[in-house]
Amino acid sequence: MALDMSKYIVKEAKPMPVILLLDVSGSMSGSRIDDLNIAVYDMLKSFTTTEVQIQVSIITFGAEVKLIMQQQDAHAALTNWSNLSASGMTPLGTALTLAKDMVEDKEIVPSRCYRPLVVLVSDGEPTDSWEKPLQQFVSEGRSQKCDRMAMGIGADFNSNILSKFIAGASQTILALGC
Repeated sequence: MALDMSKYIVKEAKPMPVILLLDVSGSMSGSRIDDLNIAVYDMLKSFTTTEVQIQVSIITFGAEVKLIMQQQDAHAALTNWSNLSASGMTPLGTALTLAKDMVEDKEIVPSRCYRPLVVLVSDGEPTDSWEKPLQQFVSEGRSQKCDRMAMGIGADFNSNILSKFIAGASQTILALGC
């Protein structure tokens, strides 16, 4: 009796959702936004060299909160990336709410995916009511199971805020521009 190997072949790679939360507020102007742009470009480039099918979404928060890229494979994300500029306040709470809504939506992040990775890149100085959205993100629903990583931008980034974002996750804060 011959074994039917078609039963054991994965028809489609299991995707890994990566959501980048990028601070493009006024406090990020100058060398900080340059550092952010370089870091994101390098991150996207590294995503193209892995065997895992990475699906990238990018949320910026500054003058407004915008979903500038939704679920593109790493190659498309790298091709479509363009440098960001900085302006406005720092509505981290609104950005976290949008990220949570995306993770909770099974159309955007299907159950068959790897655990999502959410990366916060910021100088860590939010200007809105961010505490409750952060608490909801890390302790309620599907978003509480996300892996979280923070990247501090600038020599004087607020590590306290970034530490709260990664609390309970097995990740660390990376520092750029120190």
